[in-house]
Amino acid sequence: MEVIRDLNVWRELRKGVKGEDVGCVPTMGALHLGHRSLLERCRRENSISVLTIFVNPTQFDQPQDLKSYPKTFEADCQMAHEVGIDYILAPTYEQIYEDGYRFKVVEKEISGLLCGEHRPGHFDGVLTIVMKLLHLVQPRRAYFGEKDFQQMVLIQDMVKAFFMDVDIVPCPVVREESGLAMSSRNRHLSEQNRILASNLFHHLSSLDESCDQVKEKLSRLGFDVDYVEERFGRRLGAVRLSGVRLIDNVQA
Repeated sequence: MEVIRDLNVWRELRKGVKGEDVGCVPTMGALHLGHRSLLERCRRENSISVLTIFVNPTQFDQPQDLKSYPKTFEADCQMAHEVGIDYILAPTYEQIYEDGYRFKVVEKEISGLLCGEHRPGHFDGVLTIVMKLLHLVQPRRAYFGEKDFQQMVLIQDMVKAFFMDVDIVPCPVVREESGLAMSSRNRHLSEQNRILASNLFHHLSSLDESCDQVKEKLSRLGFDVDYVEERFGRRLGAVRLSGVRLIDNVQA
């Protein structure tokens, strides 16, 4: 496995990878078993596998959220090594945003809903960094978890709209035994709140109850509810618990 931090080095290396199926897993690091499932699938389905690690500041709407985002680079590299990933691309902010974020990708319909309504500018940052990384890696396939379902739909639509030659591969949510969707932010939860947080999944799964009923039950449990809505054939929810933002979704 090779760790590459310099985009010039990566570009030269990428020129030599011809005629190979390249798979990519774009991440912000702080990898957990959900990420591992993406890496394992990427490794299985492609002859060359690339993990990208870049904590993208342009998608954070709260400076404190960016500051507190966990950084576990050595552990991330160890996981990638265990899986058999070929390359880790971990560029600097200065290389990725040499233009100072002058240019960005803006979607004008569904990016303002759900998470976008509560996190202004979030999806501009997400779509911009994903487009940059896909252009750099030039993968045949890129793997994204369905936990961030709205994000995945937007990325699929962006790839189609800009005629990008890459398949976006949706991967199922990986859950803890309690049902809580695995997330890098879970490590900010206390042991008690980690148990409480599993109620998000369980109440979203109560499809005999309306979205308003689910919101009311979550609120009574102490969650600050951003939304519970049905879109894209899913029931999606976002809550905050002691300042930690959690999202999840189930088949509607």
